[in-house]
Formats: sequence, structure tokens, C-alpha cells
Amino acid sequence: MAMTKARIIEAIFKEGVMPRKDARDTVEKLTRIIKETLAGEEDVMVSGFGKFQVRRKKARRGRNPQTRESMELRPRRVVTFRPSGILRRKISGQEADAAADDVFDSEDKIRSKRVRKADKQ
Repeated sequence: MAMTKARIIEAIFKEGVMPRKDARDTVEKLTRIIKETLAGEEDVMVSGFGKFQVRRKKARRGRNPQTRESMELRPRRVVTFRPSGILRRKISGQEADAAADDVFDSEDKIRSKRVRKADKQ
């Protein structure tokens, strides 16, 4: 079964991180920010997860698979996703590199210290 937005919200709620309403608001805001960023043709990179990119495809010749009639396909934009090395290893069943995980953990700790320090000032 696919992981839906509702299931993500429920998973956050069950973690005990925040109330269901706050989890829903957070997920909605996050998806809105990602959509707006991609619509502006900017990349979205999430450390340890991957990178969403908007790519432009040129007009090209194509074929209708039902009628086999040749046709011109218009230029368009598509979103692509490239998983990070950490995610790729996790999906393939390999143990994630502990050193790489430590790097991301330490980056998160540094960021949270900066946020706390900025809040105090």
C-alpha cells in the first residue's frame, strides 16, 4: 500500500511529536512549499533523502500507441527525483554507512544549536 499524506500525518501523530492537527498543518505547509518551489523551477534537496528537480523536455515526435499515428509532442516540464546515496543503500538492503549517518546527525545537531542560540538572542 502506498504511503499517503494521511498516513504520514498519522505516523507523525503516533510518534508523539505533535497533535494530529499540528501534524496535518505541518505536512500541508511542507507540501505547499515544495510545490511552490518546484513550480518556480527551483530544486528541492533534502539531505539524506534526495533531490527533486524540474526538467524541461523539448518538443519531439511521438506515436499514439493505440492508432500508431505519428504526432508532435509539445514541450513540457517534468519533476524528477534522484535519491541520495544513503537512501539508495537503504532501499537496496545494504547497511547505511554509519559515518554518513553520523555526518547527517551532527549536521542536525549543529543546526538545532544554531536555532536555539538565535532564539535566545
